[in-house]
Amino acid sequence: MKILMVCLGNICRSPLAHGIMEHVVKEKGLNWDVDSAGTGDWHIGSPPDRRSIAIAKKYGIDISSQCCRQFSASDFDEFDRIYVMDKMNLRDVLAQARSEEDKQKVRLLLNKEVVPDPYYEDDQFDAVFQMIEKGCREIINEELSK
Repeated sequence: MKILMVCLGNICRSPLAHGIMEHVVKEKGLNWDVDSAGTGDWHIGSPPDRRSIAIAKKYGIDISSQCCRQFSASDFDEFDRIYVMDKMNLRDVLAQARSEEDKQKVRLLLNKEVVPDPYYEDDQFDAVFQMIEKGCREIINEELSK
């Protein structure tokens, strides 16, 4: 299984989702590949936001070596599942879909609920971490029950 996590800038939510999913995948002994990307190009080549790095570290996950990149249509060829954090990300990723098959790979990480962007609110990073972790564990449980 190859999974891509997507948010707006690839510095807050998707790097957390990337790190959390990798952590849980290792816990479960699964051989899955995980990556992350942003729909925007502002932070290409940058590390995740320092607050995302800090909250991940608080829970024993190191995301400091991740490097931000932008989502591209070729990601549809590379990944089995593409999880987005909010409805704007969903719209932007689906706009690059080339086929119905591409569209079927894309879904909100938390089904109908969105993961809020904590960028402007320092105190939201912990809550966002918890939401993402819950979503990642649900995805793995769902996939393993198939």
